Amino acid sequence: MLVLLGPPGAGKGTQAARLAVELDVPAISTGDIFRANVSEGTELGRTAQSYMDEGEYVPDAVTNAMVRDRLGAEDAAEGFLLDGYPRTPAQVDELDAMLAAAGAGLDCVVQLTVDTDEVVKRLAQRAGEQHRSDDGEAVQRHRLEVYEAQTAPLVDVYARRGLLRPVDGMGPVPEVTGRVLAALGRG
Repeated sequence: MLVLLGPPGAGKGTQAARLAVELDVPAISTGDIFRANVSEGTELGRTAQSYMDEGEYVPDAVTNAMVRDRLGAEDAAEGFLLDGYPRTPAQVDELDAMLAAAGAGLDCVVQLTVDTDEVVKRLAQRAGEQHRSDDGEAVQRHRLEVYEAQTAPLVDVYARRGLLRPVDGMGPVPEVTGRVLAALGRG
C-alpha cells in the first residue's frame, strides 16, 4: 500500500501508471475519478468541477467516500497505489481509519520533489495537450499555494512515522521510475 505525494505537475500520475505495472497493483487517482465524473456529467462531477476550476480541493466528505468505495474493490485487496489522496491531515486520519478497519496499513509514502518553475512549465504543457480547465496559469499558481498550505504538511506526518521516501522527480520519466523503485527497495 503506497501513497504518492507531490505538487500538481510533479509527475504523480505518470509515475503511478508505470509503478502500477511494475508493482502489479491498481493505481487509484482521485483526479481521474473526478475527471471521469465530470465527463459523464454526474452530480459529483459537476460539484468536483466547480472546485477544480478554482484550483481548490474537492471537499473531504466527497473525496473520502469515493476513496473508501474504491479501496473496497476486489482489485485493491492485495495492495494499491494512491495518487492524489490523501491531500489534507483530515484525509490522512480517514485513510488511517479505512486501512485499520481492513487490518492493513501503508507500506511507504513516496514524495516526488520537483522545482516550482518546472512544475509550472509541466502544467502549462499539460493544459495545452489535454485542454484541461484546471491547468490555466492563474489556477496553476493557486493550486501550488493550496498544496503548500494543505498537503505539504503531510510530508512531516509521514516522515515522523518513518514512511516517507523523498525522490527527485526531475529528469526523464524512466529515470524517475528507477529512483522510485530504488526507494521502495525494488531497484
